[in-house]
Amino acid sequence: MRIIALDVHRSFAQMAILEKGIIRDAGKIDLERSRLLHFAKTLKPDDEVVLEATGNTSAIVRLLSPFVARVVIANPNLVRAIAWAKVKTDKIDARVLAKLHAGGFLPEVWMPDEETEARRRITAERTQLVAQMSRLKNRIHALLHAHLVPPYQGSLFSQRGRWGPSRAPGISAG
Repeated sequence: MRIIALDVHRSFAQMAILEKGIIRDAGKIDLERSRLLHFAKTLKPDDEVVLEATGNTSAIVRLLSPFVARVVIANPNLVRAIAWAKVKTDKIDARVLAKLHAGGFLPEVWMPDEETEARRRITAERTQLVAQMSRLKNRIHALLHAHLVPPYQGSLFSQRGRWGPSRAPGISAG
């Protein structure tokens, strides 16, 4: 079994391979789908891939998982605490990941399945929309207040409130 460690960045990953107790630098790989897929095809079914959790981790994991025995996602905060070093390079970081995994000291994180990730994205988007609506409503209230417009005696943002008391259908201006 080989341990392939990837120190992942935005556009590339530095690789280190631990095999039979010997660790070696394996160069860099561009994080483009076609190149990563080409790399994945060179992996063996009993290999284990290790990488830290970053913004593009889920895409990398989903791409590599069918080709290897296991893809391990490391908690970057805990890895940093365990492997504190004065000299820090991409090559050293990749080697440290491989060694920590081989020694059983790698703090792992769980990756959600695609359905859970989709639900999280939808929930986050809804939360942002609700916050944006609240900000806009508060701005409108502030503008009305700044121009000495008296508060509306109802729900300003209901259908009735948007029409206004003098134009709402079926309501007299009374």
